Parts: sequence; structure tokens; C-alpha cells
Amino acid sequence: MSEVESSGATTPEGAGDFIREIIRNDLATGRHKSVVTRFPPEPNGYLHIGHAKSICLNFGVATEYGGRCNLRFDDTNPAKEEQEYIDAIKRDVSWLGFDWGEHLYHASDYFEQIYDWAEHLIKSGKAYVDDQSPDEMRASRGTLTEPGRNSPFRDRSVEENLDFFRRMKAGEFPNGARVLRAKINMSAGNMNLRDPALYRILHDSHPRTGNAWCIYPTYDFAHGQSDSIEGVTHSICTLEFEDHRPLYEWFLANLPVPSHPRQYEFARLNLRYTVLSKRVLTKLVREKYVTGWDDPRMPTLAALRRRGVPPASLREFVKRAGVGRANSVTDLAMFEAAIRDDLNKNAARRMAVLRPLKVVIENYPEGASEELEAINHPENPEAGTRRIPFGRELYIERDDFMEEPPKKFFRLSPGAEVRLRYAYFITCREVVKDTSGEVVELRCTYDPATKGGNAPDGRKVKATLHWVPAAEAIPAEVRIYNLLFTRPDPGAEGDVFADINPQSLEVIGDARLEPSLGQAKVGEAMQFERLGYFCPDIESTPDKLVFNRTVGLRDSWAKAQGG
Repeated sequence: MSEVESSGATTPEGAGDFIREIIRNDLATGRHKSVVTRFPPEPNGYLHIGHAKSICLNFGVATEYGGRCNLRFDDTNPAKEEQEYIDAIKRDVSWLGFDWGEHLYHASDYFEQIYDWAEHLIKSGKAYVDDQSPDEMRASRGTLTEPGRNSPFRDRSVEENLDFFRRMKAGEFPNGARVLRAKINMSAGNMNLRDPALYRILHDSHPRTGNAWCIYPTYDFAHGQSDSIEGVTHSICTLEFEDHRPLYEWFLANLPVPSHPRQYEFARLNLRYTVLSKRVLTKLVREKYVTGWDDPRMPTLAALRRRGVPPASLREFVKRAGVGRANSVTDLAMFEAAIRDDLNKNAARRMAVLRPLKVVIENYPEGASEELEAINHPENPEAGTRRIPFGRELYIERDDFMEEPPKKFFRLSPGAEVRLRYAYFITCREVVKDTSGEVVELRCTYDPATKGGNAPDGRKVKATLHWVPAAEAIPAEVRIYNLLFTRPDPGAEGDVFADINPQSLEVIGDARLEPSLGQAKVGEAMQFERLGYFCPDIESTPDKLVFNRTVGLRDSWAKAQGG
């Protein structure tokens, strides 16, 4: 059972998008007795947040309407496919909360059948082998306002086409020497119907079939036929495939396929300040603009997982974004809000100081210490409490002190009194500086009567600061991830790589954490009080703790957009 099933999926009655309406009508009218969808990634890169929308939709409707969703790798281009990508895709779909069970398939499972169907088209006079070069084919294809020109090889005989196609399969010709094309209409208004390629020669080893094949079907030719073989009822894809639907239907109508699925298109997920082009993402990795596919600045699911984004929040974001027919751009604030809502309910609270400033409580007994009780979650009593050491010396956040504060600065300053979370009221009495004039230490006093953070005389303070004990605090590296691109529409004025944000990663090397954080597990979400949500990185070790910021406590995108 998938995580989504076990946690309670959206009921069909509560679903209002047009895809679900189509499915409900198809079931009600008897067009289909059950629902079969598929998620068909090409294993030539890592999945990104845009794929999450397709995954949630395809697996989601199958679950809601009692059907199934197949995970099928459209592995028709071995020149770009790697086992690493196959493994990563499985891992990401599973992490997102979906289970394909026994329904894991590959287009390569059907290579023999697809090849036979290609011969069927040749024998019926609807496909031919073309000897034109790729440049010649492009030149003869025409434009949106001009029809294409027939290939000089279009009228080859059936026997000649079968001979050349079989010799292509036998490996007799080099890459690019010949292609098999459908014979449809070079004057069609839809460019996809202008004798599209069905097979090309690729002398590359395939991750699953090895060197058994040296010709491979195109995505367009393999996709619909794979859907048919698997009994897919609703082939749900993004809007860029809308113009491919007539070709999808032409193949099904002209081949002896076992079933006739129908294709439906929805608007893809687009995000401001984000690039989802696989070509760009691949270049970011290969040219080391980022550290890898799972660099937390990337929009890949692997990167979001490493950054600490809960899969439930990603599913909720997709739900909030909705399923429509019109392309649009979604604000990152919506994504961030979904993450924050999830973590606010589920993440344990801890204290950490990112930029430590030492505080010495002069009237606290030297050598003495105590343990103070701190709650793990303010809205969940069942989360319990923990004990935090408290002594004469501690660290507060450097930004929580100003020597000459403005009028509305209510945190610590000379003579000011504040509350330490779970501890005492303290007052700053003296500021210690180094030879360069930088503040390096604060000398304070505390009121022993305010233990727990409340004054028996009823006096109030205007600020509560987080802190960590100096002696027991654990050093850590904290990584703050900012926008990878400086523009909401990266590349709109030319080179997308010119819009990369040079301040997309801030590494804080001398943070101090409360002792309990030494036991945190990789990926475990927690709120650093007053700072944001964080999780241990995969590079974190007992000897060197590394934490990633998942999201801030407030909308961090508003500033980037001038809000």
C-alpha cells in the first residue's frame, strides 16, 4: 500500500478538475470498466518538481477510482540513458508516496512487437525508408506557413523498404544513414504529421537490451503503442504533447493494436525563479554550476528530499496548484507555504545559534549548571519535553544584540532586559570588544526568580531570545540555500546561465547547536526556533554536523519579488 493510500487519498467526489471529470464520465457511461494510467519518464535525467505534478495526477486518479498506474520507462534513446537515472526515478516516485507494485514496465519490453508493427506499416504502404540526411529532411519539412516536400525516396516499393529496414536492423548502415518514416501527409497543417520518423539507427548499448538492437523507435512511435499493450485507458500528459495527439491516434488507427487508449493533456507546472528544462538542468550538473543532481538548490525531487522537503507537502502543493488546461506560472511562495504548513505541524522544535555571540552571566555561580525543561512542540503535548543544560556562559544570535539600537529594536542592548527561552530574564551590563572594535562578548546578569521565563512580580519584557549553552553546544556547518536564479523568468533576456545567482548558497561554518541535535538523523526535519526549518544533510557525520535550511519561518520569496 502506498503512503498516499494509507494516509487517505482525495475522494473522487471531492475532485473537481477536468481530468477527473472525464474519468468519472467514462466509468459512468461504461466506456471503461476500470482506470489504467501510466507515468512514463525517459531515463535521461533526474525527475524534477514538474514531474511531481504528473506523478501525483497519474497515480492519484488511479488510486481514487480503484484502478492502477504503471511506471513505464520510455527507454528508446540509449545514447542519453543511464542506470543511475532509472534507479533515481524509482527512488523518487517511491519517496513521493506512490507504489507501482508489479506494474513496472519499459518500452524496451516491447521492442520486438513495435518492430513488427513498423513492418506492418511498410507492408501496408504507410511507411518508407528515407536516405535523406538530417539536414535535407529538415529543409524539406516545410514551415508553419509552407507545406513540406515529399522525399525522393517516398515512393520506394514495399519490397525495397522491407529490405532496407531489415538491413538497418541487422546493423549494416552507420548512424544517421537512413530512417524509417511514416507516410502520412507532407502538406498537413500539423507538422507532426509530415512523415514523422519511426526508427533511427543508433549503434549504442542499451541499459537493458545491451547490443541486441541498433535501431530504436522514436518516442512518438513507441509511446502510444506501449500504452495500448498495457491496456492504458487514459494517457495523461502535458500540453506540449497536444499537437502530437493526432499522430498518437493515427498510429493506433493504422496498427492492429490490442486497445485504443485516449490521450488527454493538462498544463505543466511552471515556477518562478525556476528552470525545469532537462537540458539546462543537465548542463548545471555537468558544468558544475551545482554539486550534483541532488544539490538542494536544484528543483529535482532528489534535491528537495535532501533539502528536507516532506513528500506530503509536495503532494499538497501539487493539489493547491490544481490541474487545468491553460499554462500558467506558479509563485514559489505557494510551494514554500505548503512546506511550512507541513513542518509547522510535524517538526520538533530545537534551539540553534547560527552566528554565535558569547554571553557571560556574571552573577551565575561559577562552575554551577542546571538542566531546564523545554517543550518539543508547542501544539502537541504528546511530543513531550527535553532537558537543556544551562550555565554561566552561553551563546545567543549575533543579530539579537545591538550596541546602539534603533527605536523599535526590542532585543538585547546595553541596559535592556530580555527573556531567554525556557530560562531566565537577563540584562546586558557590559560590552566587550576586540582590538578591531568588534563585539566579542556580552557581560550580563540574570534574575534567579524568573526561572522558566516568567517574573513573579509580573513585569514584562518585549523579546524572547533563543540560546545554546557554551560548554555543551555542538559545532556545526549550516547551509542556507537561496534562489538559484536572480530573475523570476530565467533566460528571458538570453542566456539562462547569466541569470545564476552568485549568492545562491551561504555556508555558515561556526554555528552552535543544542546538545540533542547531535542525535538527529539525516533528513529529519526540525524547527530551529526563530530561524526556520532545517535537517541534517547526507554529508553530516558525528564528527562534523551539517544542516540544510529547508525553508524559513516566513515567505522568503517576497523580498526577491519586491514584496
